[in-house]
Amino acid sequence: MGKGYSARIASNPYIVGTFACIGGGLFGLDISSMSAVLNNPAYANTFNNPTANAQGAIVASMPAGSLIGALSVTYLGDKLGRKNTIILAGLFWVIGSILQCASVNRGMLVVGRIIAGYSVGISSAVVPVYQSEIAAPEIRGRLVSFQQWSITWGILLQYFVQFGCSYINGTASFRIPWGLQMIPAIILSLGMLAFPESPRWLVDHNREAEALEILADLHGGGNQQDDLVVLEFQEIKSQVYFERNEGAKAWSDLLKPGVSRRVVLGSTLQMWSQLTGMNVMMYYVVYVFEGAGLTGRRANLIADSVQYVLNVTFTVPAIIYIDKWGRRPMLIYGCLIMGFWLYLVGGLQARFGQWGTINGASSWVVLNNPAATKAIIVCSYFFVSSFAITMGPASWTYPAEIFPMRVRAKAVSLSTATNWLFNFALAWAAPPMLTHIQWKTYFVFGTFNFAACIHFFFCFPETAQRSLEEIEDVFAQGHEYSAWAVSRSVGKKDLADVLANKVDEKESFEKVNA
Repeated sequence: MGKGYSARIASNPYIVGTFACIGGGLFGLDISSMSAVLNNPAYANTFNNPTANAQGAIVASMPAGSLIGALSVTYLGDKLGRKNTIILAGLFWVIGSILQCASVNRGMLVVGRIIAGYSVGISSAVVPVYQSEIAAPEIRGRLVSFQQWSITWGILLQYFVQFGCSYINGTASFRIPWGLQMIPAIILSLGMLAFPESPRWLVDHNREAEALEILADLHGGGNQQDDLVVLEFQEIKSQVYFERNEGAKAWSDLLKPGVSRRVVLGSTLQMWSQLTGMNVMMYYVVYVFEGAGLTGRRANLIADSVQYVLNVTFTVPAIIYIDKWGRRPMLIYGCLIMGFWLYLVGGLQARFGQWGTINGASSWVVLNNPAATKAIIVCSYFFVSSFAITMGPASWTYPAEIFPMRVRAKAVSLSTATNWLFNFALAWAAPPMLTHIQWKTYFVFGTFNFAACIHFFFCFPETAQRSLEEIEDVFAQGHEYSAWAVSRSVGKKDLADVLANKVDEKESFEKVNA
């Protein structure tokens, strides 16, 4: 560990690329930490029986903190480095978990959730960047996809803890799960001490010897003369030289030609990932299934858990094949299929639902129609499975790989902040939507999915199986509104190509700075 990290750990790309995903798991923990208490009497009594609007505000406080956290990565990611920023995120999560566990009123709960959200915002922005910068091109998509899988595991594990604790009477039924969720963050912060810093960040901070050593440990078994290591090191240096010619890193860089287009793509992708309605189905699955006519707290909890298991299971094929399938097909076909399932849910609710009461409140609900209830639940399962195998992993992978090094931290944090902005709005708006426009809610999100499908088809070029530096050539092709025209062979280079260009780029850099 004299290097500041374990070379043995660094030699295994899957360990390096997946451990930091615990940060993504924190988001999953938060989702089910709230969804599983929505019909918990002890929770309702402790926090004064929150109305639909008040519950929406409580849930939305976490993505509000995440929005701030994601934006702060624009500074922290470049100043502290990727590794130390991830460690910091874990510490904030512990503080937030303690406050939530000890909360005695809504104000204290909201403050704890905002702080925990700040942690989630940091990790959700910096972890994909860290993964994309340390991964080899042929497995980069797979490693970054683990971020989504960790979210699904966080949801599932916390939900089953909540389910087990639901048999406890009193406030311990929700305080124990809220307290236990700090354990993964402690593991994350302590464990990251044994992991290497991003070599791209090191080169950008004039620490080239350290960067080469880490690249050798990551991709060459410690051999600094390995062809892949030399190729990647030269590509990184060439890209850094080029970007330094472009000037200092500033927010205005995001508006420069060639970058602004990618900022729009990254931000709108994260926007669409929320407008699919997936997190509404995760946060408020209890309300969705109650509206479908599923009665009984235990029955609802069991049905919810099936949805979370499917979410974990169907993310696995996406992780395995994302680099083979490519990003475009997953985004396009995923949204098309998800829109279909949501329209079915809305149609079934409209046809078989009626005004009734749930927990004493007037609601649109399917009554005395087991077939319709089962059909709605099954369609919800298909919707979640469709997201898990397509949009979920791709929505984290694509923004992490499309930006130039000099603006990557700022651009990814802005994209992720867009995710949290829409997450915040929908988390707050969903309960009133389900109360006031009922089944039409599903048509709204279904339409968003179809709109996203069209946007992806025309504007999002393929980036799979290219190094981060080779992706620059993809966007240099243009085709801003005809992304299908960019060949998957564009940008591919070998060592001879990179070395042939290296001397000219370095001389250009020295001439400008002479």
